[in-house]
Amino acid sequence: MKRISVVIIAMMAFYLTAAGQQTGTHSFALGDSVFLLDGKPFQMISGEMHYPRVPREAWRARMKMAKAMGLNTIGTYVFWNVHEPEKGHYDFSGNNDIAAFVNTAREEGLWVVLRPSPYVCAEWEFGGYPYWLQEEKGLVVRSKEPKYLEAYRNYIKEVGKQLAPLQVNHGGNILMVQVENEYGSYSNDKEYLDINRKIFQEAGFDGLLYTCDPEPAIKDGHLPGLLPAINGIDDPAKVKQLIRTWHSGKGPFYIAEWYPAWFDWWGTKHHTIPYEKYLGRLDSVLAAGISINMYMFHGGTTRGFMNGANYNDQNPYEPQISSYDYDAPLDEAGNATEKFMKFREVISRHLPADQVLPEVPAARPVIEIPAIRFTQTRSVFDLLPKPVNNTTPLTFEDLGQAYGWVLYRTTLNGGQAGLLKIKALRDYALVFINGKRAAVLDRRLNQDSLQVQLPKGKVTLELLVENLGRINFGPYLLQNKKGITEKVLLNDKELLNWQQFRLPFDTLPARTNKAYRLPRGNAPVLKEGTFVLSKTGDTYLDMSSWGKGTVWINGHNLGRYWEVGPQQTIYVPAEWLKKGVNHVAVLELLKPGVETLSGIERPVLDVLK
Repeated sequence: MKRISVVIIAMMAFYLTAAGQQTGTHSFALGDSVFLLDGKPFQMISGEMHYPRVPREAWRARMKMAKAMGLNTIGTYVFWNVHEPEKGHYDFSGNNDIAAFVNTAREEGLWVVLRPSPYVCAEWEFGGYPYWLQEEKGLVVRSKEPKYLEAYRNYIKEVGKQLAPLQVNHGGNILMVQVENEYGSYSNDKEYLDINRKIFQEAGFDGLLYTCDPEPAIKDGHLPGLLPAINGIDDPAKVKQLIRTWHSGKGPFYIAEWYPAWFDWWGTKHHTIPYEKYLGRLDSVLAAGISINMYMFHGGTTRGFMNGANYNDQNPYEPQISSYDYDAPLDEAGNATEKFMKFREVISRHLPADQVLPEVPAARPVIEIPAIRFTQTRSVFDLLPKPVNNTTPLTFEDLGQAYGWVLYRTTLNGGQAGLLKIKALRDYALVFINGKRAAVLDRRLNQDSLQVQLPKGKVTLELLVENLGRINFGPYLLQNKKGITEKVLLNDKELLNWQQFRLPFDTLPARTNKAYRLPRGNAPVLKEGTFVLSKTGDTYLDMSSWGKGTVWINGHNLGRYWEVGPQQTIYVPAEWLKKGVNHVAVLELLKPGVETLSGIERPVLDVLK
């Protein structure tokens, strides 16, 4: 018995050591060339992973994969629009429980670098800003404008309540906290940056703060006194030279975003970059003692309506796809890729001699779902709420609606022909004349008008407008309202007296026994059905024969699909399936006649149509 007790005690001691001994208060400081954890040199080998993009039930499994690749730290943004979806209404529950995410990392022996800047970019809707900021008259994001600073301060205080106690100097595992995010790519107001710093400190973030910027922006984006981290460069000599230049000739040296691949947007080829291009770079960075955060280690999925978009004067509007696979080392479903295994080999060469990496967990089980037939189909026109009436069209923001669709309806005199133009359409519209679809207008393609021939008599004009994602980067952050943002013209004459029907689809409409008429023609439809599983596993819904829309499984919004590609499947995590009866709903805009849906074992992320 004594011998067994000794073995148990030894095993417990080993477990505590392997967990990083992250239960007591630690110190984390800047040395001249390295980070100092409890006074000893510490090299962060970090990977970015965002809690809203991974089902909460899978956080721990993803973190075990991070440990198996050799990471000792997780980086994550904090997303304002998921935590304060409406002004003054905060949500840190379920998949938004960022404190639970940080604590799960601690339990898995991982440190955390926290990035709670109110602006995150991240290919995320409005760069993380909540839509309602645009309804605050005079408010200007990323500025010293008082209404913005007040909203920002209130939000960061709530974040501080959740996370400030989890900083390393309070016994937690948050090593350091980022102030703003690549601010030098946007502006150069050092007073604004200093206000950011003070807001963070007032909220309880009293540990190590830092900024990060790409090379051209570091001059404008760093704040004297804080560590300037660098994004997008992995030449060790250049990293050290840049940081020394802006940090009084000292380090430590931190690559805050190292890109092993890239993201995708609708209608553009899937981005992949061979791992061979990165192995030597990763090896040289680690050999030089530089700390690194790979963006992304694991991308996951941008579910719901949370994808962002890019736009500038040279390029068209580019909304991002729902898959955030990113060609990252850990794929969208959380499985190790060849890139993962090769990175693991490189990292293992730079670990302490006595550290052995855990075995790589097995790939997650996958299933195929047989063809699902839908038992109820309803026209979107049968799901309309009470309208909001106004002389001119109202934006989503005017209607107090963040995402989804708005149906605009007016009546006009027929018997005329001409050019129908939606001025400043944001972003995608189905045009119906007397209930029949006449056209599709797509902001990506600079489409905002069509020639019409109206029948005689009174004519009903309906415009179903979709928010495809607010811009998340650049100067157009300030021009991000959705819907019909200016006016509708017929032969240059403004059309007035509009009804607006809000269709946010933040939850699914209740199913009833009401006898709905069969949808006619090419009206958008909501299709619902069930399927039965004897076992669960990951699967991918094959949307290649569908047109455009959104899918829900058991109430979870899985994201958007669109036949233009490159994404032709939607990932369904095993955690959101169950043995027995499962419910599926599809909102289909373009092809209401499609009748079946099935799950396949592999994603299709690289097919353009």
